[in-house]
Formats: sequence, structure tokens, C-alpha cells
Amino acid sequence: MTTTPTAGTRPDDVRRHNRAALLRRLHVHGPSTRASLATDLGLNRSTIKALVDGLAEDGLVEERLPARRSGAGRPSLLVLPQPQAAVVLAIDIRVERAGMALVGIGGEILGRGGWNMRSTTIDPREVFTKIVDTAGPLVDELGVQPVAAGVSVPGVVRHADGFVHEAPNLHWTDIPLGAWLSRALHLPVHMGNDAELGAVAEHLRGVARGFDDVVYISADVGVGGGVISNGVSMRGAGGHHVGEVGHMVVRPRGRRCYCGSHGCWETEVGERALARALGLDENSPVGAIVHELRLLAANGGALEELAEFTEWLALGLGNVVNLLCPQLVVLGDLFTALPSSLVEHLEELVRERSMVSRALAGTRVATSALGSDAKLLGAAELAFETVLADW
Repeated sequence: MTTTPTAGTRPDDVRRHNRAALLRRLHVHGPSTRASLATDLGLNRSTIKALVDGLAEDGLVEERLPARRSGAGRPSLLVLPQPQAAVVLAIDIRVERAGMALVGIGGEILGRGGWNMRSTTIDPREVFTKIVDTAGPLVDELGVQPVAAGVSVPGVVRHADGFVHEAPNLHWTDIPLGAWLSRALHLPVHMGNDAELGAVAEHLRGVARGFDDVVYISADVGVGGGVISNGVSMRGAGGHHVGEVGHMVVRPRGRRCYCGSHGCWETEVGERALARALGLDENSPVGAIVHELRLLAANGGALEELAEFTEWLALGLGNVVNLLCPQLVVLGDLFTALPSSLVEHLEELVRERSMVSRALAGTRVATSALGSDAKLLGAAELAFETVLADW
């Protein structure tokens, strides 16, 4: 990264930019020596020293010797972010459950809470009230006031103001949740689609670290996708989420989907479809589905029992790979419970059927490393985007 000022750039602006870049580097990549920071940011050591000293004086970082030493001589001090120096409130709203966490610089979860909320219709005002009621005790317990909030929602969300255009699985349409929360919590609130935020989290902190082109496939009640392209979260017109892959039609005469179409991908590979494939009632709880998947994995019968389900999953993944050309596909949420033998078979099928995958020497398919925390951590990153730039 070059930080050489252009003509007319004020020194204070350059210093602020460099300070934000250094803090961002520590937030994403963790402890580092001053020498490594200088190399990574393209700055000289005297500039790094001034930046680190300033951040330390403000309580945002500290320096200390590494816990483990290697080699002869005195080891270099490590610069570490101070998690409680800047804390955000992360909220993950799902159909069956909502989760909440206080997350510090560096992505450390400092405290968490959650509640079940499965019902036929989820009243957004009740969810709003529960969020506010849960946030207060969580903040009091930690004793640190968050500086912003990030919210993950399974639907079409306008990032600019947290307006939920449509969240069919929640039965929400045109809900100004971001504005409600901002007023009640007295915080800037940033909202995004859950699959998009899952992709961000996996890219920064999970199995997709080191990959610039990634697709994250979320499987909760519905199926959604988040896309990282050239290292950046992809968004469409008006800043809206890209990746409603669950409503890609794969079986035109298939089951009716709640979106109004027939044969959407999620009707063949979503939570209810997986329950049917396992011989369970399609309204079975997630725990029962996961239990059956674990039994299959232990007994080695996954490929046979889930053969048709695997075909539909491979069909959709092949389409996604051909359209978006990712290096890696990450399977999240319920898909993390799929037996490893089935995931390996999926990767083989995608390679066989996708020209793009073959051109990339085989697109990798892997399960999420962050599991149920992916969308919480993604929501935290959404809040940190502006927080880190302002420090």
C-alpha cells in the first residue's frame, strides 16, 4: 500500500489515512512487529513509530514481547490491538434465533447473548424490543459502551439507512429497522444481508483467508449467497446485496417457492429439503437434522442416502461457479454439518461439470470455519468499516 501524499494533500489527512490503515491492518491480521507493519503499509520506520506511539497513547494498541521466543537475541516487540478500546455491537437475526455479541478490535468476541424466536410470523417490533432489552444488560456486564452496531438480516437490505425492503422468511416488508435501532441505542447502525456478511467474515477471519474470489452459500431456512470479488464484497445497483442464489430456478416444474416461483434451488437443497432427504418431517428442528447428518457421517452412508440432494446441490454450485468464477465456495450454516465425504464429492462433481472450475484447476469447496458465528462477525465488520476509518 502506498501512502505518498499527492499534490495538495494536507499532512493531517495523510497521517489520518496512515493511522487508519495501520489500525485496520492490526484489526484484520493481528499482532505484528513495527518492521512488518512498515513493509506491509509501505511506510518508513520513523512514520510507523510515530503512528504506533500515537495509537498507544490513545489506548488503541499496546506493545509487548511475544509469548514464545525463537532464535537468538532479543525478540522484537509486537504491536497488538486493544480489544476493549473500540467495541461494536453485532446482531444476527434469523428465522429461528437471534444472536448478539460485543466484539472488540481484532474480532474478539467479548460477550454474547441470544434468544429463540421461531413462530409463524415474526413481528419486527418485537424483535426490535428484544434487541434493545438484551443489549442493555450485555453492555452493563462488560462495562464498555459500543461505538457502533452492525446487523445481519436474511433479506434485501439498503445499506445506507438499514431499511429492510423484503425479508420473506421473516415475513418483513419495508421495515426501517436501522432507524429504529439507531434512535433507541443511540448508535450509528449499519445493516446488511446475512449471506453477504457471512462471506465478509469468512474472507477476513475464516476458511477463505488468502482468497480474493469467494462465494459463501448460506443455508438457514432459505439459501443465500455472498460474493467476494477481487477481495471486495460485491454489491449491485443501489448498493444492494448480490447473491440471491436460492431463487435460481433449477426445476421449473418443481415445488412452489414462497417467492412466487417454482423449482427454486432452495426448494431442493434448503433446510426443509434436507430434512425430507433424511426421511424426517420437513418442519423438523435444525438439531434433529444435524443429529441425522452426524449419524450418516459416522456410518458412512451419506453418499447413498443423500444422492439426489447432492445432485441438486452440485447443479446449483456448478451454475454459481460458472457465473462468478470463484477460487473457493464456502458452505455455511446448516451445510457445515454435511459429512466431509459428501463435501469432497461435491467438489469433484463441480470440477467435472464446470468449465470454469476446470480452468481454475478445480474450484475448492469447503465448509465454514466460523460456523454460527460467521454472520455475527460479519455484522461486526460492517460496523468496524466506518469506526476504524474515524480513529
